[in-house]
Amino acid sequence: MKGLVLLMEMSLPLKDPVPIFSLVLFIILLAPIILRKFRIPSIIGLILAGMAIGDHGFRVIEKGSIDLFGKAGLLYIMFLAGLELDMTEFRKNRHRSLVFGMFTFFIPLVLGYLLCTYVLHFSLMASLLISSMFATHTLVAYPLASRLGISKNEAVTVAVGGTIITDTAVLLILAIITGAEAGNLNTAFWLQLSISLAIFTVVVIWGFPAIGRWFFRKIKDDKTSHFIFVLALVFLAAFLAELAGVEAIIGAFLAGLALNQLIPHTSPLMNRIEFVGNALFIPFFLISVGMIVDLRVLLKGPEALIIAGSLTAMALVSKWLAAFFTQLSFGYTATQRNVIFGLSSAHAAATIAVVLIGYNMGIISVNVLNGTIVLILITCMVGSFVTESAGRKLAVVEAEKKPEMAGGPERILVPIANPEKMELLIDFALMVKEPGNNVPVHPLVVVQDDEEAREKIFISNKMMEKVVIHAAASESNVQVVTRVDLNVTDGISRAVKELLISDVILGWSDKNSATDRLFGTIFGTTTDNVLQSVWETVYICHFINPLNTTKKLVLVLPRNTEYELGFEHYLQKTILLAKQAGARLVVYAGRKTQAAVQHIITEAKSSVELTFKDLENLEDFLVLARNISRDDLLAVVSARKGTLSYQPYMESVPARMGRHFKENNVILIYPEQRTTENSEPGMQEGDITLMPIQEQLRNINKIGKAVKRIFKSGGKQEAGGGEE
Repeated sequence: MKGLVLLMEMSLPLKDPVPIFSLVLFIILLAPIILRKFRIPSIIGLILAGMAIGDHGFRVIEKGSIDLFGKAGLLYIMFLAGLELDMTEFRKNRHRSLVFGMFTFFIPLVLGYLLCTYVLHFSLMASLLISSMFATHTLVAYPLASRLGISKNEAVTVAVGGTIITDTAVLLILAIITGAEAGNLNTAFWLQLSISLAIFTVVVIWGFPAIGRWFFRKIKDDKTSHFIFVLALVFLAAFLAELAGVEAIIGAFLAGLALNQLIPHTSPLMNRIEFVGNALFIPFFLISVGMIVDLRVLLKGPEALIIAGSLTAMALVSKWLAAFFTQLSFGYTATQRNVIFGLSSAHAAATIAVVLIGYNMGIISVNVLNGTIVLILITCMVGSFVTESAGRKLAVVEAEKKPEMAGGPERILVPIANPEKMELLIDFALMVKEPGNNVPVHPLVVVQDDEEAREKIFISNKMMEKVVIHAAASESNVQVVTRVDLNVTDGISRAVKELLISDVILGWSDKNSATDRLFGTIFGTTTDNVLQSVWETVYICHFINPLNTTKKLVLVLPRNTEYELGFEHYLQKTILLAKQAGARLVVYAGRKTQAAVQHIITEAKSSVELTFKDLENLEDFLVLARNISRDDLLAVVSARKGTLSYQPYMESVPARMGRHFKENNVILIYPEQRTTENSEPGMQEGDITLMPIQEQLRNINKIGKAVKRIFKSGGKQEAGGGEE
């Protein structure tokens, strides 16, 4: 009865937050589903829904009811725009991106200003604001390019890089326009804006990453705190931007750029950020924009229709001209030009932000606001269709150029022994896994076949539940494997063969028993036995800090490693790890090895910030200690005995790494190599080899040098005594 009375008393517009929130959530759920059937982007569907329920529609919700979420959504859009940009790709093609950024900024700006001033007869400030709106673009169609597998094509990377330049320039113009509209455009304004912007930029771009690394290193396991921390920094940056005299969206965008390298795209944190934004904040913002729009104005006279048509035509023509001049400048094909045009023609997030600020300040009229919504609708559809059509043609061309990879798809096995380290090992596996590979990562538990096997299997399965939950947070495919075998080594070896594994990731064990030390094992009996029985690529990892705090990845390569079977494979994994961790890659190697690395990177068109350092002898790698900080990751490539790149001093490398790089994340990589086969009955691997003799000769040589040093020091002491 009480519920019926409450329903009868409920009147429109709704004022109770419970039904308001419920209605908005159903709109967020249903609007994209319904409009997707008509090939209309979800961003337009949510704006149309906002128009229907707002003051200019059925007045279901009062204007201002969801302003808090709407403002948060606007900042969230700009934050994601900065966070999702591939900074390495931008640096690689920065000169071409700069040229395209100038074309896609100045051509729409100039043509738009001429249109607004001499055709539409707008005021100076309105003309500047609207023409700067033409210069922005949103990468609405980028997921299409990514899905088609052309994201590494130069045309796509140039379009993405141009987004940074043009959007940043537009946001600065917006700051100047808002200052001029407030009547503060004088010498003091420029001086204050320059100083405050400089301080604000330093704090966000350099201060936020330092704070982020410290936080992620100290708070390792609390995933909720990680998300709240990032969200707090975004809104802090927005607040600092307002203090500096510019719009809050500039702060949110810079926060995304600052945290870009701390949040890997495959991490659970990135998944949570995108999920919350796409599920709540951004839809609320789009609905709030729709509530402002009054499309009935378009029916009141020809002026509104002329403005909407003119704005839309200019937006498309100016962006096509920018793509055309970029094609002429760099000799791109017509297909690449169309891809650039498709990616840069869609206007959405930044366009809404600019126009909404201008409307709230009274610079532009409701006709322009409504015309902009029409512009967004048409350009998003045109951009999506053009990108998909041209992208398919470009994907075919790329597929014909790409050499076939031998060995089939990669399959990663992660034997788990220490529950405390398993999340870091799984994170590493997900970061080095190819993005387009749908084969699951296989965490493995090997249970020794004895009387307690059943109980151990139950305990291990409970432990593996945490692995599955952790991987599920990043929507990654994980398939747990349990093996019962006579020992751990045999269990791992059989799993590698049965599952056709290409990469094995092991935890670093530094607890050698007395027996291990007696027989000269490196890591412990199990790990050494695995290296002797598994000839695929093996990574032995010791992680004490989260991988996303890595500033620099130092890769040390021995002589002749470029001739090993797995050289290209582990090098690609290392490059992928550097990109995911947002780290620079520094390669220490000989000149021949450096040339081989450069050749592979050039052929694969990999975008990574790469530096070479000379190191002809791996035995001297401890000189790196003075150039490696706590935030660096050290990866040293070794080799199994009897292989082409093996040298006896490699036996001491793990112990030296453990002593001298205790505070660093370290990885020891054993590349895929060919197993030695022996058909002689009764003979074991390694029986016919000069290695033991060579090692003994080396030891005798060391003893001889030590004796000489003793005699020399003794002679010096006697000489000193004679002088006394």
